[in-house]
Amino acid sequence: MRRLGISVYPMHSSAREIEDYIKLAYKYNFKRIFTCLLSFDGSKEVIINNFKKIIQCANENDMEVIADISPKVFDELGIDYKNLDFFNELGLYGIRLDLGFTGLEESIMSFTSKKLKIELNMSNGTKYIDNIFSYMPNEDNILGCHNFYPHRYTGLSYEHFIKTSKQFKSLGIRTAAFISSHSADRGPWPVNEGLCTLEIHRELPITVQAKHLWTSDLIDDVIIANAFASEEELKALSEIDPYVLTLNCEINKNAPELEKKIVLEEFHFNRGDVSDYLIRSTQSRVKYKDHNFEVFNTPDIRRGDVIIESSLYGHYAGEMQIAKKPMKNSGKSNVIGRIAEEELFLIDTIAPWQKFKLVNN
Repeated sequence: MRRLGISVYPMHSSAREIEDYIKLAYKYNFKRIFTCLLSFDGSKEVIINNFKKIIQCANENDMEVIADISPKVFDELGIDYKNLDFFNELGLYGIRLDLGFTGLEESIMSFTSKKLKIELNMSNGTKYIDNIFSYMPNEDNILGCHNFYPHRYTGLSYEHFIKTSKQFKSLGIRTAAFISSHSADRGPWPVNEGLCTLEIHRELPITVQAKHLWTSDLIDDVIIANAFASEEELKALSEIDPYVLTLNCEINKNAPELEKKIVLEEFHFNRGDVSDYLIRSTQSRVKYKDHNFEVFNTPDIRRGDVIIESSLYGHYAGEMQIAKKPMKNSGKSNVIGRIAEEELFLIDTIAPWQKFKLVNN
């Protein structure tokens, strides 16, 4: 199951603010919470006082909390990796190792507590996960999660993101990555120029970031890295179908009703024999083969245009297409809409046989 998550930072926000945010996120079916122990300065007692009530609130609202730690945190708090009772007592679902050990320790930790998940940093691109698996961990207790990057221009490239995500997903590990709210201003560090995993997401609408991560088919959980996202953002994210890419488009108001229905209501998937120029959804041409699709709007075609072929194209009549490149119009292809500008890059992610939807802005 693909899920949504939020992040909270008790060192920078009041308990009341965080608890209200948790309850709001629960309202919109968010299931995960990320928090950070890396930048927390204090004793075990201070951490317990600041975190335990918040974690309890999360658990009461059916949300799982994973805290970011490192070997340094183990040393400072006097915690032995063979005994993770401290984290269990806090009520954590898991701990995320921002920096890891040698591999053997992670393997042992995955057996130390049947309840506690060990989440590993996915962003480095080394053989770290392979090394851990060579020590035969309890695979059911291993998770993966990318980093986020508060400094502009330091986020992951898409190529590196795909490579490192495949390392984990190929082993059957549940994965996560971060997106950034444009209404939030709090993170674990003073620098906050957005908090996202992928650099190309930094200025994008939060819903587009989530769609892009999910359409990679490599990420299970999408987590808002900064706090506090607006209710509008939480609601919009909750309405995304995480399994079917849904693209926003603007439909020509003068388009015939059947053409509008084909675009917005019919079931779409890209043909397996893919084209460099078009995404082709062909079931509508079969369903409406007896309908006469008249010519009504045939300008030259731009990347992102939504097309319904007219009956002048014979057995192609009624086929819906999305243009991936500019093309000359033969005078037979009706342009009836256009993909939203901020989502144009998503059409390049649609794979052969991939299902997708279009909704009118």
